[in-house]
Amino acid sequence: MEVGDAVPQRWRPSDADDDETDDWRRRLTAGGPIQRAAQEELYQLLLRVARAEVHRRSASLPFSGPELDDIAHQAAADAVLGVLRRLHEFRGDSRFTTWAYTFAIFEVSTKTGRHFWQHRTLSLDASGWEHLPDRLGISPEEAGMADELLAALRHAIDTVLSRRQREVLLAVVVEGVPLEALAVARKTSRGALYKVVFDARRKLRDYLVTHHYLDEDGHKQDGRDEGGEEAR
Repeated sequence: MEVGDAVPQRWRPSDADDDETDDWRRRLTAGGPIQRAAQEELYQLLLRVARAEVHRRSASLPFSGPELDDIAHQAAADAVLGVLRRLHEFRGDSRFTTWAYTFAIFEVSTKTGRHFWQHRTLSLDASGWEHLPDRLGISPEEAGMADELLAALRHAIDTVLSRRQREVLLAVVVEGVPLEALAVARKTSRGALYKVVFDARRKLRDYLVTHHYLDEDGHKQDGRDEGGEEAR
C-alpha cells in the first residue's frame, strides 16, 4: 500500500488510558473526601481549559477582564456537574480528559452567548451598513458604485430575504454578533444560523447579478441598463 493510500485508524485507548479512565471513575463515584478531592482536581483541570477558550473568544466579546474570568469559573463549575451527570455515558472513545474538555468548551460557548446579550443591543448604525458589501464578500473593486450598491443591498435585504434571514444577517454580518451568542438568544444551533447566513448571502448576490450590479462571476458591472431594469 502506498503512503497516500493509508486508511486512518480509529483511536484506541492504551492500557494507561484505560487505567486513567478507571481511576477517574472510581474517585468521582467514591463519595466522601476522595470524591470531593477528585471533583476539585477535575474543576482545576477544566478551569484551565475554560480560561483558554474564553481567551480565544475574547476579541469578539464586548467585555473583558474580571468578567471573562468569572465566565471561565462558572463554565468550569457547570462542566464538572455535566461530567458527573453523564459519567455513565462515557464509552472510552477518547481519553477521559479529552471527553471532559468538551463540557468546558460547551459551557463557555453557552455562557459567553448569554453574557453577550446582557451587554449589547443591536444598533444598525451607518458604519455597519457601509461595511456590508465587504462583509458579504464583495470587494472594493466590485463595489465601485458604493452608494448605489449599498442602496441596492438595503432594498434587497428588505424585499428579498425572509424575516428570519434578515434578522440573522443583520445581526451577524452588519453588527458582528458572534454566532454562538445569536444561537443562545434564538435558541438554535450555530450550524443552523450559519446556513441561514449562507442562504441570505446567496440570495443577495443573485439579486445584484440579476439587476446588473454584478456580473455572473460576481464582478462589478461597468454599465447597467437604464433604470436598473432586470435582464429578460
